[in-house]
Amino acid sequence: MTPIVDALGPDEAVVVNVQFNACVVRLADGTLGSATVRGRIRGRNKALGQPVVVGDRVRFEREGAGTEERLVIAEVGPRRNVFSRRASGHDTSEQVMATNLDQVVIVAALVQPEFRAGFVDRVLAQCAHAGLPARLVLNKTDLAPGDAAPLLADYAVAGVAGHAVCAKSGEGVEELHEVLHGLRSLFLGHSGVGKSSLLNTLEPGFDLLVGEVNAKTGKGRHTTTSATLLKPEGDVELIDTPGMRAFGLWGIEPDTLDHAWPEFVPFLGSCKFGDCAHQNEPGCAVRAAVAAGKVARRRYESFLKLREELREEQ
Repeated sequence: MTPIVDALGPDEAVVVNVQFNACVVRLADGTLGSATVRGRIRGRNKALGQPVVVGDRVRFEREGAGTEERLVIAEVGPRRNVFSRRASGHDTSEQVMATNLDQVVIVAALVQPEFRAGFVDRVLAQCAHAGLPARLVLNKTDLAPGDAAPLLADYAVAGVAGHAVCAKSGEGVEELHEVLHGLRSLFLGHSGVGKSSLLNTLEPGFDLLVGEVNAKTGKGRHTTTSATLLKPEGDVELIDTPGMRAFGLWGIEPDTLDHAWPEFVPFLGSCKFGDCAHQNEPGCAVRAAVAAGKVARRRYESFLKLREELREEQ
């Protein structure tokens, strides 16, 4: 595998956590440091008032001396990709969650809480929009034996790799661990799905690493309030995120949502009408693909529901 991050220079670092305009960064020697952001940078690349985000490669300068020395981020490097969502609440601005990713891992529960296709499909649509590979991890297989296979089969048709795991027993965890090597993976999940338990099963002591970062931010050890990039192994980077209640799409309009459904794309140019909504129109190639089993009906119905929700949100 290609290294996740090229070798850092003596004045370079990777951002592992952001709290307003203060950051925790990982230096070239692997140590963590607190850093502020140069004022001129705060006027550019803003995401909810944050000029830098987790995953950014930055150049810093040292100011002061001895115990008074501090790191100041002077430059943000080019971003090879960006994963965003719409800010929560009534805010309609872009929230950049992380940059320079290799894959997004969506953690969902089969039960407790019940699997929510709407949340998963929103995140997958955003992954497609960002051009990022995605994996779907179904947790709590001990509580719903046999329920994971048909769900994962539907998503496999969409080109989404799937894993059935039980963080409690460790079932399926080693297989998931194997696909994390050499990659920077963003972990997302609805509140209560067991994402934190899964991360600690994947990487024992993960919460202690979170504690090290939080010691720099001044936050409680077990409180995940923002995205945090950790490197528990030499070739593994994991970005943990707070549990989410909802996920708002960014940069995707109702009329372009079909392009964010990868399994639709091969059929989009074959509909009878150029402006086909893939709902009731005659000669719709997408609906024909559903009927032929080339597109999972579950995913098709989720697409119709999400498109209607986007129209209502507008």
